[in-house]
Formats: sequence, C-alpha cells, structure tokens
Amino acid sequence: MLKIQCEQLNFDSLAAAFEGEYIADCDLSSEVVIVDEEEIRRLNSEIRNIDKVTDVLSFPSLDGIRGKALLKKQYPADCDEDGNLFIGSIAVCEAKAKEQAEEYGHSFEREMGYLVTHGIFHLLGYDHMTEEDKQEMRQREERVLKKINLTREGV
Repeated sequence: MLKIQCEQLNFDSLAAAFEGEYIADCDLSSEVVIVDEEEIRRLNSEIRNIDKVTDVLSFPSLDGIRGKALLKKQYPADCDEDGNLFIGSIAVCEAKAKEQAEEYGHSFEREMGYLVTHGIFHLLGYDHMTEEDKQEMRQREERVLKKINLTREGV
C-alpha cells in the first residue's frame, strides 16, 4: 500500500488507487507539501535553475526504479521504523492548482489529485522526456484517477 502524508489535505483514496501500479514487498510512503507561489518558484530556481512558478515538483529518494520491484532489503536506509519505504517528496503550488482547475474547467480536487498523481509517478521513476514516455505516464495517471472518479469528465 502507498501512504501519502500531507498535513493540509487527505489523499487516502488516491493512495489506495495506486494499487497495482507498482510491485513492492512493503508499504511505500511519500510526502506532499502544499506551498505558495514564492516557495515553488524558489525551489524551482534552486533545483532546476528555472526561475518561475510551476505547479508541482517531485523529489524522488530512489533512482532507477521505474518498473522494478521495490524490495525492502535493497533499500534498508530508506525505510522508516514501521518498515515503510520512503520514495520521496512532492511540492504542489496551491495557487497554481486553483488557477489550472479554473483554466481547464474542472474542480480544484481533480487538479490536486492529478498533480499529486503526476508527482508520485515521478517518484516511482516515470518521466515524460520522450513522447513514448509521456504517453505511458499519462495513461497510468488517467488509470489511477479513474479509480476514484477524478477523470477530466468526472469532476
């Protein structure tokens, strides 16, 4: 099971929707932090050398894991005291999420769900650098969001 820790919002149903999207012999955990425009811009500038506001940034703790089984014994230093394997952190800009929800004509809940889903797939090693990778990631994102009725049409 995936655990998404966030002080501001509850992502339990989204976490459950990731069942079947990865293989692991332990629970996975991630952290989501909701930030303002100033903070996401600072992070984007420091980490990516892009001095602008963005919607979501992912900070994976494991490299090269795309499509691989995640085995606790391979990552003992990344497991917490409960045996959960920490896969990384995600920063989401609340203002940008609200702006995009309005722009795309769907709810804030749907946009937040999408951004966190997108971030988690980055934590799991997926990316969108090539058109093929982008299509695969998008299909996975839509499959997860459909499980909790956060499709483009649904909300």
